[in-house]
Amino acid sequence: MPRKGMRSLCFNPETPLFQGSVSPSSSITLPASGFSESMIQQIIDTAAITVAKWDWETSPYTKVTSMFYESKMEAMHFIRSVNDLQKIMHFLVSDQDSGSKNLIRAQRLMQIAMKRLQKEFYQILSMNRAHLDPESVSTRSSRTSTQSSLSDYDYDASPDYEIGAAKESISEVEEVSFMAMSDLKSIADCMIGSGYAKECVQIYNMIRKSIINEGIYKLGIEKVSSSKINKMESGVLNLKIKDWLEAMKISMRTLFTGERILCDFVFSSSNSIRESCFSEITKEGAVLLFEFPEVVAKVKKSSPERIFQLLGMYTAISDNWPEIETIFSFESISAVRSQALNSMARLNESVRLLLLDFESMIQKDSSKTIVPGGGIHPLTIYSMNYLTALADNGNILTDIISDWPPPAKSFLPEISFYSLVSNESSAAPISDHISRLILVLLCKLDSKAKYYKDVAVLYLFLANNLQYVISTIHKSNLHSLLSKEWITKHKVKVTKIILNL
Repeated sequence: MPRKGMRSLCFNPETPLFQGSVSPSSSITLPASGFSESMIQQIIDTAAITVAKWDWETSPYTKVTSMFYESKMEAMHFIRSVNDLQKIMHFLVSDQDSGSKNLIRAQRLMQIAMKRLQKEFYQILSMNRAHLDPESVSTRSSRTSTQSSLSDYDYDASPDYEIGAAKESISEVEEVSFMAMSDLKSIADCMIGSGYAKECVQIYNMIRKSIINEGIYKLGIEKVSSSKINKMESGVLNLKIKDWLEAMKISMRTLFTGERILCDFVFSSSNSIRESCFSEITKEGAVLLFEFPEVVAKVKKSSPERIFQLLGMYTAISDNWPEIETIFSFESISAVRSQALNSMARLNESVRLLLLDFESMIQKDSSKTIVPGGGIHPLTIYSMNYLTALADNGNILTDIISDWPPPAKSFLPEISFYSLVSNESSAAPISDHISRLILVLLCKLDSKAKYYKDVAVLYLFLANNLQYVISTIHKSNLHSLLSKEWITKHKVKVTKIILNL
């Protein structure tokens, strides 16, 4: 299982990162006695002037410009008018005046206003792709606290959209990102409140999904089958695994983090919408990312060295598991979490099989090489280098084999120079398995020692190789995985062998 106690993101999976509202503060409030006929007429007339000015179907100028770009104050006045219009429409319907001329006129104005806001929403998302990329969003979020959220700024009090003290803490690029996000939220709140959530979401999903898909593509993440992986040359596969590890790092640090932050912020007024948008935008790419390790782990023919790449991928998912749970916390995107867990389970299984393959490789080594002068055997050097590298991954390896049954000892020779010294009791499963592999190596060296005709050289061979094993343990992380008692007993064995010379 993924390790606990890892770093956490700056947002709660159950609530939006930003909860501040940018709704204009001077919208009308429904009087206790309702709206008078004159008030209704005045509000609709005011809205008609504002909406008509920015009707992009009747004004050539407004077709090519952005209301939010031209004047932030006017944009806020437009949204305020639409919000007021919505309140009047709600009042007229609830007052059972659904057939009135005022309601019909208000509905017509609302349709024109929504077309304008759809256009503005699209323009802001399109023109600010560079400033709304996941890296910019995630960077801005990490450097700007929620106290500097948009709720702190009043459009009426700040006509030039100044952000005061917060401006000092963010770069110019981050400030542009901040402004674009606030404009998107203003429009989204207005459209959702006016019953046009579907149109708003369609635009958002279309543009943002293309950005995520482009990011995934640039990171080299693509759909690969087990058959394709099995046919790949080792060098090509190694590069793909290396690229995946880098892609995993970038995806979790910026790509998916930034998109979750943006979704939470823009659609903070609706939990269901922010969930559906984030799921629609990221699910496909995220599943693709976390699927790759599972496919690699299924490779049929793997050398024992492949274990280190599998451990690297397992570590990448395990270390990022708290973020995975947080970013992909929605139930509608549980497939991403499931895929990550499936990949870890498959990697776990493959790592264990490769450990068994390594043990089998030692036991089946049939070389009859006689090292001159009883020196260090190549099998000893190779095996200890392998075990040293495993020890460097000790923490993650401990997770993988924590529930693996202790290795059986029945396959080892009953009588040998080395088997007299075994690890009788270990504090952790990893110690049992490491000491088991070392004992398998020593027993194999014991059988190879018999190729020496000279008994003195035979004992020298045994002593040199055991001393090399103990020395390697001391110089590596292996010493932290094996008990002091185990090491001491084997040191004594070296002394006994030397005394036989």
